[in-house]
Amino acid sequence: MMNRCGLLTLQKEPVPLKSIEVELEVRDHVATVVSTLNYENKEDKPLEAVFVFPLPGDAAVCHFSAKIGQTQIVAEVKEKQKAREEYDDALSSGQQAFLLEESDQSPDIFSLSVGSLPPGESASIRLEYVTELAVQADGGLRFCLPGVLNPRYQPPGSEGAGVQVTSVPASLVPYSLSFSARVSSPRPISKVESNCSLDPLQYLNTDQTQATVKLAAGHKFDRDVELLIYYKDAHQPTAVVEAGQASAEPGSLMGDAVVMVSLYPEFPQSVMSSMASCGEFVFLMDRSGSMGCPMTNSKQQETRISSARDTLLLLLKSLPMGCYFNIYSFGSGYEHIFPKSVEYSQQTMEEALKTVEQMQANLGGTEILQPLKHIYSQPCIPSQPRQLFVFTDGEVGNTKEVIDLVKTNSGSHRCFSFGIGEGASSALISGMAKEGGGHAQFITGTDRMQPKVMQSLRFALQPAVVDISVTWDLPKEVSVTVLSPPITALFQGQRSLIYAQLTGQSSEAAEGCVTVKYSLAGHPSENQLHFSLRPAEDTGLTVHRLGARALIRSLEMQERENRGQQDGGVKEKVVKLSVQSGVSSSFTAFIAVNKDNSEMIQGPLVRRNIPTPGVFGMAQCSAGFMRKMARPMCAPVPMMCMAAAPSAIMCDSVAMCDTITQRSSFGGGVLHDIAAAPEQPPRDPLLHLVSLQGASGCWLLDPALATALGKTNEEVEKSKPEKANSEVWATILALLWLHGFKMDAKDEWELLAMKAASWLRAQNAPYVTECVDAGNVLLGCSVKKEALGL
Repeated sequence: MMNRCGLLTLQKEPVPLKSIEVELEVRDHVATVVSTLNYENKEDKPLEAVFVFPLPGDAAVCHFSAKIGQTQIVAEVKEKQKAREEYDDALSSGQQAFLLEESDQSPDIFSLSVGSLPPGESASIRLEYVTELAVQADGGLRFCLPGVLNPRYQPPGSEGAGVQVTSVPASLVPYSLSFSARVSSPRPISKVESNCSLDPLQYLNTDQTQATVKLAAGHKFDRDVELLIYYKDAHQPTAVVEAGQASAEPGSLMGDAVVMVSLYPEFPQSVMSSMASCGEFVFLMDRSGSMGCPMTNSKQQETRISSARDTLLLLLKSLPMGCYFNIYSFGSGYEHIFPKSVEYSQQTMEEALKTVEQMQANLGGTEILQPLKHIYSQPCIPSQPRQLFVFTDGEVGNTKEVIDLVKTNSGSHRCFSFGIGEGASSALISGMAKEGGGHAQFITGTDRMQPKVMQSLRFALQPAVVDISVTWDLPKEVSVTVLSPPITALFQGQRSLIYAQLTGQSSEAAEGCVTVKYSLAGHPSENQLHFSLRPAEDTGLTVHRLGARALIRSLEMQERENRGQQDGGVKEKVVKLSVQSGVSSSFTAFIAVNKDNSEMIQGPLVRRNIPTPGVFGMAQCSAGFMRKMARPMCAPVPMMCMAAAPSAIMCDSVAMCDTITQRSSFGGGVLHDIAAAPEQPPRDPLLHLVSLQGASGCWLLDPALATALGKTNEEVEKSKPEKANSEVWATILALLWLHGFKMDAKDEWELLAMKAASWLRAQNAPYVTECVDAGNVLLGCSVKKEALGL
């Protein structure tokens, strides 16, 4: 079991990590991140320090070096077992050594071992990685420096052991973080936003294509550092050709040129306006204990699970008539509302909502694999394409196993995933969406979950893009090898990236062309991009490393699929590619040994786990987390703590342990809450109105509607045009209120309003104009009939 309360001793011990400096360089939609970790051994014995930290799931770690005094040691990439043996041999012979390796269970967790640091010695570790920036629904590019590493739930019987977690309250973290970013793009930079306080954006030139920004002083260790970068005219297709490495072998990946193509498909408006009226919508909701944590530190009353309940309400109200749906929830086990997906109707919607209203974060651990297997075992409904929506705070230890399962079933569904709260695993959330042909969203800081989820529902209701193919037109002396996996999904305005190796020489003025063909709602379409084959300047090897990373990930998945069979030397291919490109993989590690230190380091080696900051020091989250711990058969395998930015572990400080001891008692592995339940905040007016809508899209004229509109029942009845139908009047009032007072939340109610307008048009009712006019007078707004879609 995890040592949850033994933190006092750690507070008294000197901790060797002094500071972390992070420099971010963003070029268009690709980021290079350099983290420098400064250590000092203040103990009187030689030290081994171990630091576990999260990185973005698709990051390509490409450089690792250590500086001890004036000696600089650059690490090499080697096969993982050989690297571990070399590290152990170095320590046993009294040499200094450094080992950086990726977790076997999840590609977004790394561990860094700093070995044989003599008393009084300082060391500076430099870690560099490159990553793509994800496109958000509003067109912003998201960079996240993970500062939170949640304990990962490891299902019983899973492969691999975890590492121990050590955490302390944020105020006691003994190291500091500095963070600065430089952004450049061919297009002007509109703005840079963050969930953390930033110093003002500084433009470096008059056309505003280059800028710098820094984290403001006093940053707390309680969240990921998230930047949202906005460019003018961002949705432009681009191609960047990068020259090969002069010292690399011609014909090899690093020796040849590599192109990165960025496409933004634009679909015809006629197709986009026709939302699907069919489909099987399966919602899979995390109800593990950690979902009881607050969404943010400042808004304590809204927990992740309460936000998820509100989101399910909006989803259920926005589904089209004629579709099928079901809701699953999971923790240590899983539950479903219906034995199998049912047709969407007033009755089934009401039954589902009654269950949703009672949902709590009380199902223990985060065992997502079994409910997924059950969902995939259900036969698909003819002519109802399956769309899976997964909501989780991403705290699982078997990430690769889950992603592999989604990929295996990708032919029968699309998967839309949502990472909730700080520390959600980017590898899990992005990986499920990528392999499931869907779209990933992250909800952190002050983000509202609802608009992001409704954006994904709009994607799910778009006609599926099928028969996707990519063709290249290049000079005859140039051949192409695609490094990326095949494109399986295209969405309106969402970027698709393709990496390809270009072998052969061409003239400086030569051009290439890439064409993506696909079928949309039965209509063949294509997007084409012409590009120069002249290599870009100043990109270094960023594109090569990202291309190598894409190929490595594909090969790793192929190796897992073929495990136990003849795999044709896939693992050997990964190791060779990883070593050649200098990019990390699950089968390799970075190893650096200081062979120049003349004096052997004497004395027994002391091991220290670097503590990371604990987040959410309140009883509610602690109790939720302890529920996860209390359940028999589902205790997480212990995990070790660490971060390339400071890694906040959402687990228990001493204060938490005390609070839980006072609030709970354990019996048979179940937590009993003694304190009274917290007072529920008043219902959001928008959600109150939405909750009254029927499955068909209409509202009933009753006192509850009047209350939601802020009027008396008498006022509403009296204002109704005499011959108007009551439901038509009620529905028009609801639409007027949404358009008149809630335009700032249009993303959340747009689909259910479209359903309401569709219902009104189907009624072909008289007196609609009179109802709109009278409704505007009653509500004190001035919304035109056309704005309602009537």
